[in-house]
Amino acid sequence: MYKLDIGWPKAPEYFTGQTFCVAVDSLHGLVYVGQRGDNVPKVLVFSEEGYFLHSWNDTVEMPHGIFVWNTETGSSVWITDVGTGKYGHTVKQYSPLGKLMQVLGTPGNAGSSLIPLQFDQPADIFVEETGEIYVVDGDGGMNNRLLKLSDDYKELWLTGTNGSGIGQFKIPHSVTVDAFGRVWVADRGNKRIQVFDKVTGEWLGSWSNCFSEDGPYSVRFTADYKYLIVAQLNINRLAILAAPPVGSIGDCAIVHSVQLADETKPHLVDVDMRSGAVYVAEIGAQQVQKYVPLS
Repeated sequence: MYKLDIGWPKAPEYFTGQTFCVAVDSLHGLVYVGQRGDNVPKVLVFSEEGYFLHSWNDTVEMPHGIFVWNTETGSSVWITDVGTGKYGHTVKQYSPLGKLMQVLGTPGNAGSSLIPLQFDQPADIFVEETGEIYVVDGDGGMNNRLLKLSDDYKELWLTGTNGSGIGQFKIPHSVTVDAFGRVWVADRGNKRIQVFDKVTGEWLGSWSNCFSEDGPYSVRFTADYKYLIVAQLNINRLAILAAPPVGSIGDCAIVHSVQLADETKPHLVDVDMRSGAVYVAEIGAQQVQKYVPLS
């Protein structure tokens, strides 16, 4: 179903740190990469053709998740920051050129509070066209929760505690929303995906039978919402799962997989909703790779 685009990027030497996350701006043909390391730019920007455009570093400590939000008035880049310094434990919104626009959470302070809003290693973010925000918090900290915020950053609902029961999490690592009003969470430590109603937060079901070898690290849909792309870091694999239409979640079914090289360690992925290309942030290989659909 996919083949590697060996010409992307044109100049891989710009990857100078550990590449943890990637986000596609399919409207403007841009790809944002979040990387970590000492004295390296934390956000790299490429064209979808693979040309390096620019980078920025300001107020980004340890990027974990990244998401591009497009509206009629412009685009912005949301980053979850799991750093432990003065910028960490936050979810931040930037302009495409890296100007800080909004900070959610209490910078430098880990916590579980909603007033003031606090995170502990927030892992990933998904923003709908309406501006409503979904955050999974966190990546191994005190919180194991899924939070929905309004477009003015007020809590709409919150679900999840630490555990392996229904609606509980152990490292909720990635979040996405489908076209049918459902929120999908990679519950990494429990080796399952859990699904919730986006309006109410009600639990709708879970998938675990596909993840006996390794838990899911990422959840992103293909452009037609027929498949779910899941990275499995410890077995260096991308699993392509059949996504259920409206109705029952049913059981998990792997329809295809892409086996990556040993020690590649795919962490998070994103999908170009225009071309269908899949971008994979690999912390072992310290690169982002692009896979294009076979037509």
